[in-house]
Amino acid sequence: MLTPFDDYPIHQTSAPIAQTVSADPNHYDRYWFNGYDRDGAFFLGAAMGHYPNRGVIDAAFSVVHAGVEHSVFASGEMPVDRATRVGPLRIEIIEPLRTLRYVVDDHDSGITADVTFRARTRPIEEPRQQIVRNNVMIMDYTRLTQWGTWEGRITLPSGATLDLDPSRTFATRDRSWGVRGVGQQVATNFGHTPGGVFWLWAPLHFDDCCTHLALMEHADGDRWLEQALVVPVLPDPAETEHLGRTEYDLEWMPGRREIARAALHLRGRDGGDRDTIEFERLLTFRMRGIGYLHPTWGHGTNHGPLAVATEAIDPDAVDPGDPSSVHVQTLCRVRMGERTGVGVLEQLAIGPHEPTGLTGAFDGWMPSS
Repeated sequence: MLTPFDDYPIHQTSAPIAQTVSADPNHYDRYWFNGYDRDGAFFLGAAMGHYPNRGVIDAAFSVVHAGVEHSVFASGEMPVDRATRVGPLRIEIIEPLRTLRYVVDDHDSGITADVTFRARTRPIEEPRQQIVRNNVMIMDYTRLTQWGTWEGRITLPSGATLDLDPSRTFATRDRSWGVRGVGQQVATNFGHTPGGVFWLWAPLHFDDCCTHLALMEHADGDRWLEQALVVPVLPDPAETEHLGRTEYDLEWMPGRREIARAALHLRGRDGGDRDTIEFERLLTFRMRGIGYLHPTWGHGTNHGPLAVATEAIDPDAVDPGDPSSVHVQTLCRVRMGERTGVGVLEQLAIGPHEPTGLTGAFDGWMPSS
């Protein structure tokens, strides 16, 4: 089937754009955003995903304000023309890689939004993430990350109105595409293969630059993916600086897989000490608010032609052993030498992790007696 995108010179295979190169049901194409007041007055998350081999499009918008995480979810039949709208949620690409708009139209949830992301940096390409288990490629995707600001307005069911001032409302966004486990998985004849995750992701804003860390480790601490960067702020024409291995210093909250405090020790490409970034936590955003590990509104789940729902939770009053609570972004005030900034440390730890003292699948960290 032909769609309007077929009129652009963007084909990667001999098939029309609507037909994916793979029949893997886990093929996806996704938008993700966060945003926050620099002093922690609120935090927003937003996302939208297309799953062409499942025929599903879903999206979510979530805001933490006054101790409540308000979320709206929408899922429906994916349009063949890859339109970026489902139910009351839509994304508009005003200028590719520079300006995007996210809108939550008025509906029964009490949440509305009309907010615009404007880039502070050029986008960076993260290392391709690939995992093979039982000789099957279960994850293979590419992601771009970009720092920016938000402007616009959000209304909440509490009656609160948030006016987003771009001079103090910072943002990160990503776009990823490829293969990643989503929706109901197909049954196989493979025995159980342990598949732990230890993931840290830290896009940070300072006045004159942005910094980035993405890393994945196995249970024994063996690091299989890492990227550490210093990213210039537009219109600075300088190239992004690639750093060497970053060491982390984490202190978990007792009974949880969430940081009480953290520090990152940056090194240059020559291995020499570069800087230390210290993290002071401000608030927690549960990624379930935009579908990550959500028991009902998980990514790529089929809810029929169209379904919309809402949720309100206390992000601090959760069962630490609940799998849907372990994927978090901790909003932090950050310090790097004389610089003070703001950003998130995303944490996802499933299974044991020897370097930081985690045991079991979702067991919270406990100090040794």
